[in-house]
Amino acid sequence: MNIMKIVGIAAAIALTTVGCESVSTTNAGAVGVDRKQQMMVPSATIEQGAAEAYEAELKAARDKGVLNTDKAQLARVTTIGRRIVAATPVFRADAAAWNWQFNVQKAKDMNAYCMPGGRIMVYSGLIETLDLSDAELATVMAHEVAHALREHTRERVSRAYAQQLVLSGAAAVTGVSEGTANIANMVAEVTFQLPFSRDQESEADQIGLELMARAGYDPRAAVTLWNKMAAAQQSGQPKFLSTHPAPNDRIKAIEKNLPRVLPLYAQRN
Repeated sequence: MNIMKIVGIAAAIALTTVGCESVSTTNAGAVGVDRKQQMMVPSATIEQGAAEAYEAELKAARDKGVLNTDKAQLARVTTIGRRIVAATPVFRADAAAWNWQFNVQKAKDMNAYCMPGGRIMVYSGLIETLDLSDAELATVMAHEVAHALREHTRERVSRAYAQQLVLSGAAAVTGVSEGTANIANMVAEVTFQLPFSRDQESEADQIGLELMARAGYDPRAAVTLWNKMAAAQQSGQPKFLSTHPAPNDRIKAIEKNLPRVLPLYAQRN
């Protein structure tokens, strides 16, 4: 490796170190999620990218005539979503003011997501194929909302960007702003293709359990939901599972956390 390449990589690493910010995106809550996160990309940049990526998904669904075609499903998703959103200030006060959006796409995929800023999409295949109860649907939606509250997409994009800087050397070290044009693509990639880390998935499960309990949904439904997912996995991989750990592993962790959140559910019922 020549000296200029070494200098370039060193400069990239230095910028990465300086540019990273250690943050706590949420309060710990009753479940005790308190991991510090390393962020390199500003929240505003991710917000802009998420808005563009979500609008692109909505447009594509509208053009195909598959967006919010079942008004009863949309009403159900919206009602559950609003109850979950009402519980979000426990973890971060600003979330109540987010521009929350709830949409349902008619598709066989058993999938759902919440992009940064509260942009939710539920696929009809998830509801219909698994015959979800309200509490089971709340399990999925609260889990996805938790990813948004913890800014896991921002964290994942920050890691990818830092790796890009290190690998590209000094020629690529021009600041985050030059890469904002690709942020929407990166947000979409994280949403639909790249898996969250084990830590991120664990946090989303823990926070999701507390959110649904505080919203008045029985957190024990998380176990039945993942049992249904495990059964569905036998006949073909649900898209939702392509970026999530095995259901059996998840169920064990959820059962350990139930004692922390069942009292919160009992207070609502």
